Amino acid sequence: MSKRIAVARLWFEGNSFTPGVTGLAAFQSREWNAGDDAVARYRGTATELGALASFLKERPAWDATILRCASAQPGGPMGDDVFAQWLDEVVEGLRGGGWDGVYLSLHGACVTESDPQADLTLLRAVRAAIGPDVPLVASFDPHANLSPEVAGLLDGGSIYRTYPHVDMDAAALRALAQLERMLDGAPRGHGAMAKRPMVLHSFHMRDAGGPMAEVWQEARETEGGAVLDASLLGGFAWGDSPHAGPGALVFATSPALAAATAGRLADAIAARRARFDVALPLPEEALATALAAPEGLVALLDPADNPLSGGICDTPGLLRVVLAAGLTVPTVFAFLHDAGLVARAATAGVGATLDVALGGQVTEAFGAPVPATATVEKLTEGRFTNSGPMERGAPVDLGPTAVLRVGAVRIVVASRKEAAIDPGFFALHDVDLSATRLLVNKGKNHFRAAFADRCSAILECDTPGPAALDLAALPFRHVPRGYFAR
Repeated sequence: MSKRIAVARLWFEGNSFTPGVTGLAAFQSREWNAGDDAVARYRGTATELGALASFLKERPAWDATILRCASAQPGGPMGDDVFAQWLDEVVEGLRGGGWDGVYLSLHGACVTESDPQADLTLLRAVRAAIGPDVPLVASFDPHANLSPEVAGLLDGGSIYRTYPHVDMDAAALRALAQLERMLDGAPRGHGAMAKRPMVLHSFHMRDAGGPMAEVWQEARETEGGAVLDASLLGGFAWGDSPHAGPGALVFATSPALAAATAGRLADAIAARRARFDVALPLPEEALATALAAPEGLVALLDPADNPLSGGICDTPGLLRVVLAAGLTVPTVFAFLHDAGLVARAATAGVGATLDVALGGQVTEAFGAPVPATATVEKLTEGRFTNSGPMERGAPVDLGPTAVLRVGAVRIVVASRKEAAIDPGFFALHDVDLSATRLLVNKGKNHFRAAFADRCSAILECDTPGPAALDLAALPFRHVPRGYFAR
């Protein structure tokens, strides 16, 4: 039977403490598409729009209108003008009416310059545009900061169940399956969200084991029959939102069942609160531990400047320690975001020697630049296709890049801020990981998706950065201070 649906996407995680605003250029360089082009770019990939393409291929009678689809790497708050442009375009597209259903691909932790709950704002606007009778479903990242009101605006939805997030496509398919169920005549689902007053670090939210994995297992055991979908929220610690924090989003055949299930799962997370705490060594200690680790590739991560937590890939703390150590083992540092330095290297050419200032270009709030003399080892156009489990098959454009060598340390510098979490990133830069002893990476949990099996050890350290470990020291305005108490 023919069905007419509308689709839109806004995938952005805003770090309220990252310097600068995420403007239109950041979206245009990653994803700012509509119509057939929006889906074609992701066809065959392990993403939400890749899942949509597969779903529609199996339902040739369905007619999908693809409205604005946008994503950018996590960063400073989204520009108000960009959010307004996205929202105005999507709402105008929806107002035409005649929809059988609507699917939204969202992150859930979008903050703008003036709106700390942008996902709620857009869901209210979408619901107003389509009216109360059109089924609306959405998929989310588990690090969403969502208001409980969201559950009442939706008729169905789901959240990624893996961290690192290798099931974006599966979450979309679960949401679309709920939409199809309703369009085939089943009663709408009833949504409920339960939140608990706390902010948790995500270090121990991985699905492979630990406290969140235990609650995910409990959530899976509740599904089936009357419980249509039971999903968990961990929250995004650096999003200054009045709806920060963990909880559960449940859709069921009755409001009472949805509310009871969501409350039980939220309580299960809260009961494990202490197990989400983390203490990290300083860079000097972490580096010594890394060098003493078993033979093979060892990764030393800098989560405070992780681009997938809104980091700027510009903080110099860990790089300063690595260069000061005078390492003799093959070492790769991934990466710095410095388009100006890439341009200098390109002008000088491969083999040239440059006096450089590394890091501290966006701001010196996290440390002054590190002076060094570097040799230009490689230049690239910065394009590759993800081959690892996260967003497999999706194209990546780093802009022009350069590899600089300082002693035994090779430093990748990129013109755009895309996380170094895929094997394709390193293949592009002729990095043989089998011949590398130390891989220093501005990353955290997502790095593990493709590299946990390649490393003999993975360590993290505590450095200054936009995603700093000490949450209580950050100038939150919207999250109640009591949420950080222990």
